[in-house]
Amino acid sequence: MRPIENKDKWADKKPPDFHEGQKVKIMISRRTEMGFIAVINGTHQGILYKNQVFQPLKIGQEIDGFIRKLRDDKKIDLCLQKPGYKAIDAVSRKILDQLKEHGGFIPVTDKSSPELVGDFFGISKKTFKKAVGKLYKKRLIVLEKNGIRMRNEKTRKAKKYGSYDVSACSCVGCKKDIDQ
Repeated sequence: MRPIENKDKWADKKPPDFHEGQKVKIMISRRTEMGFIAVINGTHQGILYKNQVFQPLKIGQEIDGFIRKLRDDKKIDLCLQKPGYKAIDAVSRKILDQLKEHGGFIPVTDKSSPELVGDFFGISKKTFKKAVGKLYKKRLIVLEKNGIRMRNEKTRKAKKYGSYDVSACSCVGCKKDIDQ
């Protein structure tokens, strides 16, 4: 496929047979003020909003994408990451991998700018916050003022089961328990 010169060439002549969350092949057709217009599976057009694109894209580039929303006005919103909570598992793994790679600490928090989150992880801040929340609920991380720290197995068990002496732990979460 070649990049689109005539936007009417891909006009939706028949109703799209897509569903939200569906994985599709997209070809970046052109850039607009709102983001990128892309051809979906060679049959329809959709839009990738610039505030949801966290990687460089080129006109003519073919990549996997997902149907984010089928709008009432017959337009199709796209995204590059799997939408919804199914994406959170993959993002959670990515955050844990980054923590391991950086010695158990990363200087990114829920207060960090969307640009920093996008640069660090290639995801939206909203998705990042959902993944961090999931990891926090599972007691895999500790939220600190200046970043996120990975809990070690001993401190996770101490918090969860009360079978270890938390005074031996130096993580912020356990220090809070001792101080209370």
